[in-house]
Amino acid sequence: MNPQPLGEFLALHAPELLRRTGEHLWLTLLAIGIAAAIGIPLGVAVTRRPRLERWALGFANVVQTIPSLALFGFLIPIPLIGGIGARSAVIALTLYALLPILRNAYEGVRGVDPSVRESALAMGMTDWQLLRLVELPLAAPLILAGLRVATVTCVGVTTIAALIGAGGLGTFIFTGLQTVNARLILLGAVPSALLALAADFGLGWAERRIAR
Repeated sequence: MNPQPLGEFLALHAPELLRRTGEHLWLTLLAIGIAAAIGIPLGVAVTRRPRLERWALGFANVVQTIPSLALFGFLIPIPLIGGIGARSAVIALTLYALLPILRNAYEGVRGVDPSVRESALAMGMTDWQLLRLVELPLAAPLILAGLRVATVTCVGVTTIAALIGAGGLGTFIFTGLQTVNARLILLGAVPSALLALAADFGLGWAERRIAR
């Protein structure tokens, strides 16, 4: 039996490919947005409350050591936040994205030259003005680097979300593995890799611009 021509194969799966790519992007961006909303303020708070460092960074480090498939599985039976579908996937992805965002926000603000901080305080700046006008702008490249790492990681881990019914490009990969169909595997893997490369390039460009 002759294999289906590549053009016909792509045309047949084009609508689903667009839908799965949209799902993949939505899961990734939502998780990154939530992780940033938690991680950046928490990273800043840790610089003001050193006692939080052990607990905040320790928790993020522990989550990072849990295999992604296991974390998705752990969330399924948990009431309210768990279950099958996108909700569990977003929570798991948010937890995975939290460490690089939190750590880079913490290191970025903490790494501001003490002489610069002292000069700002000597000029009469409040702690809030110091943070907003001095520390965050100087820490911005490192914070963006954390977002870059988290986003690229999330794009890859999101493929596993298909196993708990959250959709995304991983649906093609796991269907291809079950049916021993290399084309379906590539249909999910190649766009996922391209999304990761695009995110890395785009955020890397923004990081360099901000650094300059």
